[in-house]
Amino acid sequence: MKNYTITVNGNVYEVTVEEGSGNGAAAAPAAKAAPKAAPKAAPAAAKASAGAGSVKIEAGAAGKVFKIEKKVGDAVKKGDAILIVEAMKMEIPQVAPQDGTVASIDVAVGDACEAGQVLATLK
Repeated sequence: MKNYTITVNGNVYEVTVEEGSGNGAAAAPAAKAAPKAAPKAAPAAAKASAGAGSVKIEAGAAGKVFKIEKKVGDAVKKGDAILIVEAMKMEIPQVAPQDGTVASIDVAVGDACEAGQVLATLK
């Protein structure tokens, strides 16, 4: 048996893996994975500019930034699309959760993004 530490979407898991017999049959899991405390903020989150607002617009799914609809300084209403993320051949608008002004756009067209990553902020 071997023990591994695996991180998935910022969650850390300790897992034990038992070496199989090589016949292709699935073996029963040796132990359940127990989540540990989440690590500190990812470097991508630290990318937000100093003048960033307090309202975060986060990616709803992993994908690629397809289009940026607004620019810093634009006034937006709740539900306005700030940018569009392409995931699994779908275009998913990332919208303003409330009225405000775009404080920062933290990605560029073509950038890969992970679910939960801060893409922009409002103030």
